[in-house]
Amino acid sequence: MRVLVALGGNALLRRGQKPDADLQQDNVSLAAASLAELAREHELIITHGNGPQVGVLALESASDPNLTRPYPFDTLGAQTQGMIGYWMLQALQNALPGRQVIAMINQTLVSAVDPAFDDPTKFVGQVYDRDEAEKLAAENGWTVKPDGPYWRRVVPSPHPQRVVETRLIRGLIRQGVVVVCAGGGGIPVIRNEKGRLQGIEAVIDKDLTGSMLAEALECDAFLVLTDVPRVMRDFGTPGQQEIGHTTPHELRGLDFPAGSMGPKVEAACRFVETTGDMAAIGRLDQARQILEGTAGTIVTPNATWPLASTL
Repeated sequence: MRVLVALGGNALLRRGQKPDADLQQDNVSLAAASLAELAREHELIITHGNGPQVGVLALESASDPNLTRPYPFDTLGAQTQGMIGYWMLQALQNALPGRQVIAMINQTLVSAVDPAFDDPTKFVGQVYDRDEAEKLAAENGWTVKPDGPYWRRVVPSPHPQRVVETRLIRGLIRQGVVVVCAGGGGIPVIRNEKGRLQGIEAVIDKDLTGSMLAEALECDAFLVLTDVPRVMRDFGTPGQQEIGHTTPHELRGLDFPAGSMGPKVEAACRFVETTGDMAAIGRLDQARQILEGTAGTIVTPNATWPLASTL
């Protein structure tokens, strides 16, 4: 099987943890151990989030007195792709001796007139209480919104149209290479008036990029791996319930937060609706069980999914 995994940024920098490089590398090593189980049996493509990391770099850049202006978000996205990609590359090479692994810097094409530029929704950076978030917003010109019990900075998140290097990724997969790509949803770029690629200030949702890329690469399964075991119906209420096997139709009838679970559900639904194949949302350390259909929220056209061993 050909499997694309979208790895949540919170798996690399969990809530409450300080953005310490050694700690994040430890988290990446744990992630790689779980993903290696899939890579031993399947063709594997990995994309990853960068929201916490790009937010930290943006704050550092904004406060650096040596800069005439902060680095733009497309450049910060490239920095986090390189940083997290290096950690993931090394961890996977250690977990898969003898297997070829590559971490790529990728651009993702978006529309310069995407309405998302007028309504920022993508969470980046650390969490704050409301007073601190509003203070930082006033000082730095940010937009902040609630994220569960916390508050975080939000930036525009335009819809991904295509990963520019898709053909190159496809060629590497055919050679048996484990590919780490499109980190943070890819570096956001547009076609300018001369038809040339040009970076733009945004952070693309990595799950939507992952869904689009999984379709373009003709993947059999698309897994969104995060820090929750399953999607919850009526989350945060006394009647909340875990969702096991489901369909895009059922999920689209429910309400999910726009900045967190909403994009994950939307990405899974789009992949299943377009391809007729399987998508899933669940915990990183249960990647193999999710692919087998015994853990996570499994999304298919008819709410059934056989064990991977029977395919």
